[in-house]
Amino acid sequence: MQPTALRTLVGRYDPDVLPLERDDVRVRLVVGDDGAYDAVLGNGTARLEDADGDADATLTADERTWEKIAGDVRGGMDAFRRRRLTVRRDLHLGVGFLAATSGQDTPGRLEFERADGLSYLQAGVGDPVLLVHGLGGTKVSMLPTVAALAPQFHAISVDLPGAGDSDKPVGAPYDPRFFAASLVRFLDALEIDRAHVVGNSLGGRVALELGLRHPERVHRLALLAPSLAWRRDRPWAPVLRLVRPELGLLQPAPRPVVEGIVRRLIPGGQDGWSAAGVDEFLRVYQTPRGRAAFYAAARQIYLEEPEGDDGFWPRLRTLQPDALFVWGRNDQIVPLAFARHVSEAVPGAQHVELDCGHVPQLERPRETHAAVLRFLS
Repeated sequence: MQPTALRTLVGRYDPDVLPLERDDVRVRLVVGDDGAYDAVLGNGTARLEDADGDADATLTADERTWEKIAGDVRGGMDAFRRRRLTVRRDLHLGVGFLAATSGQDTPGRLEFERADGLSYLQAGVGDPVLLVHGLGGTKVSMLPTVAALAPQFHAISVDLPGAGDSDKPVGAPYDPRFFAASLVRFLDALEIDRAHVVGNSLGGRVALELGLRHPERVHRLALLAPSLAWRRDRPWAPVLRLVRPELGLLQPAPRPVVEGIVRRLIPGGQDGWSAAGVDEFLRVYQTPRGRAAFYAAARQIYLEEPEGDDGFWPRLRTLQPDALFVWGRNDQIVPLAFARHVSEAVPGAQHVELDCGHVPQLERPRETHAAVLRFLS
């Protein structure tokens, strides 16, 4: 017999919250050790069936958690953030299903949308805040920040071109200028004249580029371990300039090989947020266009010129919007030593140091979001 809690959820399904690009999408709902069922979505409807075949996304929780989710319209997202419910395979679809079955119909509810070729999620009302993920991430990696900001702001987390469920044009430069121009068009499509911008890693570098090239579109910048131009020697630069990222259109290795490498490289890659993030990375990386975009963006990070007339560090000195930099003391990708160089280039910037690595919003969410809220407010 189908669990009452799952029937309640599926009965609340609102297709306007989660637009689908195809029919017969299967979201597997696992009730601990008691069984698994599929919510089959399509044609604006949802139905509950016994689990069958492969699922597009899998949500797992115990019976009591499912009952709480069905009884509280906010329960699904709360359970996900508290790790009482796990989402695997496709975070966009899994989290979107939770939003579409929440039963909420008030302004500011969590919604998934698309504009100018970019996929995004949004929640909250108030001044707009644009959230930008890092390399290999997606809009859902900024979901804790969306939840923290939504009570006071209109939080919008977007998949950059080449990432997540956004368009992935072959041959695009995938450099900060390209990403910044894409986000300006995105803001235009949403009829947003000016927004705060919060970015992690590559997203922080893109946020800086927005502030440098389009200061009139930016209120304040909150930069979470932002990628910055290397100041040390780049011995592989001459060779890398000759390598075309379009080689990513060819599959370099079977999925099990790639997955094994990625999960070993990322601490905690077998469970929790890290495991879900690895799933999202693999979901995109296993597509030819996703691989090509990933290689192109990674290549541009390495090749960015630090000095010279158009170099990053001289340009950073011209930054106009107020900026907050959040650094991880244990960050192995953007070391804390960069804070000194930023202070020299932008003396008026604010700085926060946390005991974390490269993803403050996931590793130290409470401290990170408290600092961001103070800064934006």
